[in-house]
Amino acid sequence: MTSTAPTATAESADFPWQIPTLHDVYVARATIAPYFTPTPLIEPWLLKEELGCTVYVKCESLTPIGAFKLRGGINLLAQMPDDERGRGIVTASTGNHGQSIAYASRLFGARAIIYGPEAANPDKVRSMRALGAEVVLYGKDIGEFLGEAERRATAEGMRFVHPANEPLLIAGVATYTLEILEAVPDLDVLIVPLGGGSGVSGASVVAKAINPNIRVIGVQAAGAPAVYESWRAGRMLSFDAQQTFAEGLATREAFALPFAMRAGVDDVILVSEEEMRQAILLLLRSGRLLAEGAGAAATAAAVKLREELAGKKVAVILSGGNLTLDTLRHALTDPEPWD
Repeated sequence: MTSTAPTATAESADFPWQIPTLHDVYVARATIAPYFTPTPLIEPWLLKEELGCTVYVKCESLTPIGAFKLRGGINLLAQMPDDERGRGIVTASTGNHGQSIAYASRLFGARAIIYGPEAANPDKVRSMRALGAEVVLYGKDIGEFLGEAERRATAEGMRFVHPANEPLLIAGVATYTLEILEAVPDLDVLIVPLGGGSGVSGASVVAKAINPNIRVIGVQAAGAPAVYESWRAGRMLSFDAQQTFAEGLATREAFALPFAMRAGVDDVILVSEEEMRQAILLLLRSGRLLAEGAGAAATAAAVKLREELAGKKVAVILSGGNLTLDTLRHALTDPEPWD
């Protein structure tokens, strides 16, 4: 069941954000450069054989937090005014964005409070706490704990950081697309996992500015299709529930800033839990790469689109590698689709 959420357009008075541009992404790259080493872009031969196209894997799993979100967190904290950093930061995350804010807050000496789900990935929770953040687990998903995080920030006079409606986050994560296109300027297709939408929105800004012919495809979990349904309907929708093991894709509502940037995304497709599980195994087998569920989603989509992609140059974003041992064992041993 869905309901329509308030829709703020880029032209409306209640739309408070500036949509990031290619210039903003170049500024972000210069901003994060002192603190961040670009991730590898590899071309696994066995994956090319499997898919029948030239496949480049952007290994965002090899950042210090094991996920692409680190780029956005560093960009945001580095450009945040001193008085805001001094008040501290509150945000909401299923894990990787929270790790990003925790890491960047430690880097710049800011207090960080991260709200997450009660069933959060325990490895991500340990990472956030080890980085010095206060972690509060509340509710089942971001639809429940996002509001709690915002209320906490207001009550304590801290800076609330929305996980998707933040231009500096989007510009920061978009820097991986700059790295891809500098290495492969004649890329045909870019496939990006889609949770809240910051990753695919940033990718579309860079790809379309450099070469409008690049096809940008977002990938969402079939059990959490809020953005897929919203973009098809042309209005933001919220769902009563979501169900996916891929916590990076576990959203049940569309967010305003990525929604306003949807024109740069050529398509959004859904992948099943079993397709993501198989993609985890494919990346292990063909690329010796470890991916969490969301990190394997782009590869799952490439498998699904094999015929359409034949003969093309395709980049898939391995957005994160924070796979728990229990989930890895499940992927290796369970032949049945996941709940």
